[in-house]
Parts: sequence; structure tokens; C-alpha cells
Amino acid sequence: MQTQKPSVSLIRATSYESEALRESLITLLEPLGGIAAFVKPGQKVLLKPNLLTGARPTKECTTRAELVYEVAKLVIAAGGKPFLGDSPAFGSARGVAIANGYLPLIEELNLSISEFHGKRYQTVSENFNHLLLCKEAMEADVIINLPKVKSHMQLTLTLGVKNLFGCVPGKMKAWWHMEAGKDANRFGEMLVETAKAINPDLTILDGIIGHEGNGPSAGEPRELGVLAAATNVFALDRAMLEVLNVPPHQVPTVAAAQRLNICPELAEIEFPNLHPDLLQITDWRLPDKLMPIDFAMPRVIRSTFKHLYIRFIKEPMSAYGKG
Repeated sequence: MQTQKPSVSLIRATSYESEALRESLITLLEPLGGIAAFVKPGQKVLLKPNLLTGARPTKECTTRAELVYEVAKLVIAAGGKPFLGDSPAFGSARGVAIANGYLPLIEELNLSISEFHGKRYQTVSENFNHLLLCKEAMEADVIINLPKVKSHMQLTLTLGVKNLFGCVPGKMKAWWHMEAGKDANRFGEMLVETAKAINPDLTILDGIIGHEGNGPSAGEPRELGVLAAATNVFALDRAMLEVLNVPPHQVPTVAAAQRLNICPELAEIEFPNLHPDLLQITDWRLPDKLMPIDFAMPRVIRSTFKHLYIRFIKEPMSAYGKG
């Protein structure tokens, strides 16, 4: 079981084949108490994969269906009631899931897929005192966060914290990009506050095959051979930076978590299986160049978006921090 120190379980895993992957997950979760430490009979369990896009199903842009399938089976064996949910910026969660091979597992396990909708939840934050977060996540009994290891052209890397941005309803994602402007630090802080508010019970990271280069979708697959799990999503992300040999200051979500004193130092993290040093690679490819958070949209487009946002979404801009 976990001690007072945050614990990050790291193992080598090279196969998505069902039996091998199930054994890997059991080994991965054993130091954390196994799935039964998180799921009790009758609980509704949100499985939150990265369902970014259906456009590149062979490029490892999304969490592998095989991983979600095996986690769902573990949840069911513990008596939980799993369901999938996400809020892709484009398309529906169901459509993206099906495009990425999820249909057999959905049908076999009779899993529902929730299209996330917004509901206001107040967070304890000076700059982001209101975040529009999906009620499906906030009202689930248990949240299991299932991110994919990917490079990211705006945030350098996307790991556990960034994956929880999917709990912000689709239209709101565009607003947060506009609201942050070109300030990656501010956007990183928003993502950290989102992760704090969602507060996943468990994060299991899919790093068997990652996505490097010009991610989150325009890069290429890269065999990494890693699975990671933690109750502390900030500790997990910090550990994975060590595996990928990326300095924390280059990743806005980790840098923001450090500034807010919620990201432990590497020496403060327990590694009950493998230490990151034993998994480290030195040639993970980051984006060729970073893009602005607001996609460098001209002022007139931002102004038009703001007008339409107020008119159709009917939320006061003041509710979402500084303009």
C-alpha cells in the first residue's frame, strides 16, 4: 500500500496482447493495493482515456483500446460499473472511440460512452475560481485517468494532467485556448487547477507505444515499453519526464504544478517497482517547434469567437478568470 510519500509504479511492458497486458496491469497495480483498493462493489467508475481524434487510428494518438478493455475487466471483477467518457474537441467521444477500435470492447463488456456536458463547479483558485467541468466526471464514484504518452506542439508533452482537460466540455476548450492567449504558463496553471478539481483516484498511463514528434496527432508512433500508475497524477507526470529525459521547466503543466507546490520532487517519490533511471531513454523526439496556445489566431477571429461565445454559450467571461 501507499506510504506517506507519493508512490509511482513503473514497469516495463511491451505487449498489448490480452493475457500479457492483464498480467502487466496486475503487477503494476499490486504496490498500490490492486484495483480493489480503488473500486468497491456497485461504484460507478469513469474510465477517461485520451480520445483525441479518429483521423489517425494507426498513429497512436489515443489510448489503446486494449488497455481500456483490460482495465474495464479489472473494474468489473472488483464489482464496479465502468463507463467511458471524454469530450473530444472535434467529433463525438463515441465516434472517436469506434474509429480507434473500441467497438468490440464496448459491445463485449456492454460499456456506455458518455459525451461530457458542462456544469459549473467552483474551484479554490485565485485566477480560475470557476471552471466549467463535466458533471459525468465530478459525479462519478471513482475516476480512472488513462492518458497516452505523447509529445505536444503547444505543451511539449501531454501526460496525466493534460488528459484531464478532456473533462472540460468541447466548446470550453476553445475558450480556454483563447483566454490563455500565448501564455503557456497560464494555460499550464489552468490545466493543473482542472486536474486538482477532477482529482482522479488512479492514473494508469499508456506508454507501451507512445506518440513522439509533432504531437498530439501529427507525430509518429514510438515504442517506449512503459506502463505507469499512481494515485498522485502530478507525481506520475514528474516521474515520466525523467523517463523521457525532459527537463520539468520545458513542460508547462509540470512547471505550473511545481510553482504551486503540488508537484513532488523526484527524491520525494517512492518507486516500488522500477526507478525512472532504469527506463530512461535519451532520444525521445519533442516537437520541431512549439505553437502558441491560441493557435496564433488573428485578433479579429478571437474577437468574433468571443462574441459568439457570449451569445450562444451564455456564460459571462468574468467567470473564467482574467481576459
